[in-house]
Amino acid sequence: MFNTQIDAIVPMLCVTLAALASMTAEALRGKDERMPIGLLGIVGLVFAAVASVLLWGRNANGFGVIVADNFGLFVTFLLALIGVLTIMFSSQVLERDGLPSGEYYALVLFSIVGMMMMATATDLLVVFIALEVLSLAVYVLTAIRRDHLPGTEAAFKYFLLGAFSSAFFLYGIAFTYGVTGSTRLAAVGSYLSAQSMASNPMVLLALGLLLVGFAFKISAVPFHMWTPDAYEGAPAIVTGFMSTGVKAAAFAAFARVFLSAFEPFKAEWAPVLSLIAIATMVLGTVVGVAQSNLKRMLAYSSIAHGGYLLVGLVAANQVGKAAILFYLLAYSVTNLAAFGVIALLGTRDKANDSLRDYAGLWHTRPALAALMTVCLLSLGGLPPTAGFIGKWYIFSAAVSAGYYGLAVIGMLTSVISVFFYLRVVVMMYMADRDGEPVQVRITGLGMAALAVSIAAIFYLGVLPTRVLDLAASSIATIF
Repeated sequence: MFNTQIDAIVPMLCVTLAALASMTAEALRGKDERMPIGLLGIVGLVFAAVASVLLWGRNANGFGVIVADNFGLFVTFLLALIGVLTIMFSSQVLERDGLPSGEYYALVLFSIVGMMMMATATDLLVVFIALEVLSLAVYVLTAIRRDHLPGTEAAFKYFLLGAFSSAFFLYGIAFTYGVTGSTRLAAVGSYLSAQSMASNPMVLLALGLLLVGFAFKISAVPFHMWTPDAYEGAPAIVTGFMSTGVKAAAFAAFARVFLSAFEPFKAEWAPVLSLIAIATMVLGTVVGVAQSNLKRMLAYSSIAHGGYLLVGLVAANQVGKAAILFYLLAYSVTNLAAFGVIALLGTRDKANDSLRDYAGLWHTRPALAALMTVCLLSLGGLPPTAGFIGKWYIFSAAVSAGYYGLAVIGMLTSVISVFFYLRVVVMMYMADRDGEPVQVRITGLGMAALAVSIAAIFYLGVLPTRVLDLAASSIATIF
């Protein structure tokens, strides 16, 4: 470690160097040479995770705009875990689909750099830069299969809507600067706390514009329209990466901006977020029931889970803040494993992501059926999985903060969502397949990633206390 300012950006430097190494390896290797480029990415992400652990409790400040506090380090470690699992799942997909591995891994790693920057940024302009870094990489990843028309269409829709949301976010930063004279979160919060500005329409306009930008990235209603198409069109493992990494980074920045800089205006933004949370939970659950494509179903599931996370953000008590971090961890390992199963079962010519494609999976691929069942039960919030503990603490936070309506609606939608998760389970165990069973070769690396994910799901569901304590201690230092 060189000094405090450099220390704060060490995790991002590790991942950046790994991305550059991946690009160099792709350029240098021969056409027939098989080079384990993904291993370079895993090494960089492991070093980033180790750096996060070593920086814990030091509150290193990087050049006044990046802070490696415990909150940011918790999310950084989570993003490193998401990156490692994504690369492990991706090795089989890249070989099967003939995708350029160096380009793919570099894009994944650069997007993770943007996510880490977004989670640790303390300046609105840096948050915007990080948002663009991760977004541009994810746009390209969505259309990484250039011969796949639905993926290209999905990426184009995602790009256009993302550009609009970025414009809203940038205007929100401009109005914030116009009112407070700064884009630093600490300075903005201090100014708003010191001044009596409750009736200032400029602050409310800035809040609304920033809210639109964040709501788009977390797929909150009514800014969710890109999610089903992008999730269905992208390769399954890219969809899993988008649904976990982007959401974790966006919620980290969302919480840091709204619970620190704009905390004096909580009375104004909390009711709006409550309505958005309700609409997000209800739409994600109700529309998800009608889906026959598994990726679209999980897309609406992701929308609903964004609503549950918004409940914790609205509650904003110590339980709710810690529950946000725990829920992000539980949701990430669960959803990434579910999309990992879809990715491993796909072929180059057929994605095998329809509900009927999973009929009788228990008889042909019992291990994958069992692992997928665990993931679906966790997404539904059934014990003894991580999803149950995450929802328990989210709803407990809402009740303790007096948001009884949010807690009730959250529990009801969670119960309804169990129906479409169990529908997949019933299809795997009790339905007969119409045609030939899916014939794919599952690599050991992919199964290892699934094993790690399932172990994490059960660990967080059975022994969550240690992780909850870490989440509570990390978020208590900044809010």
